[in-house]
Amino acid sequence: MFAKIVQTVNDIVWSPVLVGLLIFAGIYFSVRTRFVQVRRFGLMVRSLFSRRSKEDKKKGMSSFEAFCVALSGRVGTGNIVGVATAIALGGPGAVFWMWIIAFFGASTAFVESTLAQIYKFPHKTGFRGGPASYIEKGLGQRWMGILFAILTIVGYGLFLTTVQANGVSSAMANSYSVSPWISGVALAVVLGVVIIGGVRSIARVASLVTPFMALGYIVIAIVVIALHIDKVPAVFSAIVTGAFGIKPVAGGILGSTIMMGVKRGIFSNEAGQGGGAMVSASAEVPHPVKQGLAQSFSVYVDTLLVCTATALMILCSGTYNIFDAKTGEMLVGSAPELADNYVNYTQAAVDSVLTGFGGQFVSIALIFFVFTTIMAYYFYAESSLMYIFRGKSRWETVLVWAFRFAILGATVFGAVRETNVIWQLGDIGVGLLAWVNVVALLLLCKKATTALKDYESRLRSGDKNPAYRPENDNLEAWK
Repeated sequence: MFAKIVQTVNDIVWSPVLVGLLIFAGIYFSVRTRFVQVRRFGLMVRSLFSRRSKEDKKKGMSSFEAFCVALSGRVGTGNIVGVATAIALGGPGAVFWMWIIAFFGASTAFVESTLAQIYKFPHKTGFRGGPASYIEKGLGQRWMGILFAILTIVGYGLFLTTVQANGVSSAMANSYSVSPWISGVALAVVLGVVIIGGVRSIARVASLVTPFMALGYIVIAIVVIALHIDKVPAVFSAIVTGAFGIKPVAGGILGSTIMMGVKRGIFSNEAGQGGGAMVSASAEVPHPVKQGLAQSFSVYVDTLLVCTATALMILCSGTYNIFDAKTGEMLVGSAPELADNYVNYTQAAVDSVLTGFGGQFVSIALIFFVFTTIMAYYFYAESSLMYIFRGKSRWETVLVWAFRFAILGATVFGAVRETNVIWQLGDIGVGLLAWVNVVALLLLCKKATTALKDYESRLRSGDKNPAYRPENDNLEAWK
């Protein structure tokens, strides 16, 4: 009964209208910013490593720390299990649509993170903000900001947390026969130690762990792909032809191919959900656009690098099956022995060239990925609680502590539940956040493009580090 209700709600939230809205928004923002994600690629990278004064260090995260926290929220189960589910339910062509949503999503990430900087607010723990704040201040709709904050607490803090924990428990059960209960409790204990330390603790751990885990995963992926190099041309052909339903099987599941590519793409890179914007609001940078550029780059790293690495490993190794998303019928059985054990697709791919190592490696990678991702989810939810109360009520402290226990409980719950239901809960959380945030972004896009024009005009005038700090209560300069 529970599974049926979840499926019904998921179908309503993820109607074709939402898919169309996300693609339209990405294209619209790309045109309005004159494809900033391409024109300013060099600045994206350089914006991560700008120097800060001692005073700025006290006010908030650095651009690099914010990048790492946002990237830790993006690089998680979606990059390993999510890519596998996209292939299983949408075929190789789903990968193409993940690339498309990432390319255009980079402009969406730019807009939402720039707006987050413009409309951030001070808090005793540092700067905070994100979609809830720019919805209230930019659109004058406090109720809508509170709605988004509540959706963030439930969607990220509870629903998506269960997805991440489920990925770890599944991988550990495959590789080490560890009980899901043990995996869930162990993960919750370690997470509890970090999140109790607050935002600075989260930023420090993310900036240390995230680059290391992403680089290590990419290195192993390159090894696997290199040893299957003869399969790469055929794999790229299958991705492109599958994306447009050219082959018989691909044509029969074309709708699912596009849907899964968009779903898993946005699940992984978060562009349009607002998570990266909440981290961006906590950064102290000289100009809002600088943080927008940094977050655009994190979308590329997540999808075009990490997700693509997973997809190529699975497809080159042939360790996948394709199912009819509605009936569950196996349409293509490249590795029928793996059935619908999605995490095992990636594990078996690594095992195909590094025998006996694949399961262990993917399990360890998932532990790091999931650990940092849930940290980021906690940060998003905590920021939302702080937006609602603004430090003016004793209830803020009480509810922050209550939520800390709730997210640890969600971690254990997700670890022991069946995979399909958990992923549908995650999709609901992603979809609800995207509906509200993308509509707000479309209405506020002009503020971000005006900020971009200001930044670029200063660059052209010879200012190598443009600085502009509009007061939070006086944003006329950005109109």
